[in-house]
Amino acid sequence: MRIGVPKEIKVHEYRAGLLPAAAREVVAHGHEVFVETGLAERQGFGDDDYREAGAKVVETAAEVFEQADLIVKVKEPQPSEIAMLRHGQVLFTYLHLAPDRQQTEGLLASGVTAIAYETVTDARGRLPLLAPMSEVAGRMAVQAGAHCLELAQGGRGVLVGGVAGVPPAKVVVLGGGIAGSNAVRAAIGLEASVVCIDVNIERLYQLDERFGASLDTIYSTRQAVENYVREADLVIGAALVPGASAPRIISRDLVREMKRGAVIVDISIDQGGTAETSRPTTHVNPTYVEEGVVHYCVTNMPGAVARTSTQALNNATLPFVLALADEGPIDALRSDPHLRAGLNVHERKLTHPAVADALAIAWVEPLLALGG
Repeated sequence: MRIGVPKEIKVHEYRAGLLPAAAREVVAHGHEVFVETGLAERQGFGDDDYREAGAKVVETAAEVFEQADLIVKVKEPQPSEIAMLRHGQVLFTYLHLAPDRQQTEGLLASGVTAIAYETVTDARGRLPLLAPMSEVAGRMAVQAGAHCLELAQGGRGVLVGGVAGVPPAKVVVLGGGIAGSNAVRAAIGLEASVVCIDVNIERLYQLDERFGASLDTIYSTRQAVENYVREADLVIGAALVPGASAPRIISRDLVREMKRGAVIVDISIDQGGTAETSRPTTHVNPTYVEEGVVHYCVTNMPGAVARTSTQALNNATLPFVLALADEGPIDALRSDPHLRAGLNVHERKLTHPAVADALAIAWVEPLLALGG
């Protein structure tokens, strides 16, 4: 199979679909790999590293799309990339379609088979391709939030860990999944006062066992969210419904009642965000102030630490890339229910119920769309 890896064009996105080590594995399985020149140079990997791995380096993204049967990316395709997709091609990347009607309609019109990293599952119902980036984003959220709390950034001028005689910042994490638990870990590491709110009592039990007295775990009710968010210095939105729009937990009225200069870091912005006041931002202009509260809503947070992020992502995605290439995409999707859970679009049909529900578009059961 011919596998293509174009350079990411989203603002300040430096991750790569395949690093040289991963490309070498694909080539060793008898497949061809085409990469766009400069694919991972910001991470310290040059074109010669890819050539030594057996990949073919081409000059433009258009050449990659033209040559490849399977496109491996990191972020959702931008409009110029969607225009280069063709019927029968396979796209394997993060998609986050639920809040993005334009992208969804573009993929449907292209005739491409689109498999979303974020909805691929494993035998325990987890999201193995979302997990490594959630881990990165969760830890980065505290780092970003601490910076945003500085007065020069519009924040309250609060040091997350406090100092002797001065209390630490109050950090509230909404959602106790992988992103949320990593945010909790980072915030505790900075000696903040940390609360995690989640609707899953079993998850709260696990977090309580893991972090003990360093963390207050709270069952999610409207009253609890309002009480703790009002008093928070830093709120981290990490709620997730796989494939669907993120639940809007924080209303505009609640944001208005928060402390002036408090900070919201909305990790869930890829899926629409957990706050009514959240809107996507980039690494160029990562923050804005709404209702007196600083919002950090960068949609590709892990792209800022691309070397770490890409290695972690490649570790997770490579087995699936090899399965798609070795077995052929249709056979691989039919045989593996976990990979099939990632199928969002096939042959101009929407195949994920959560996306369909979010966008009010009819959908087809994946196996049926694949022809049984």
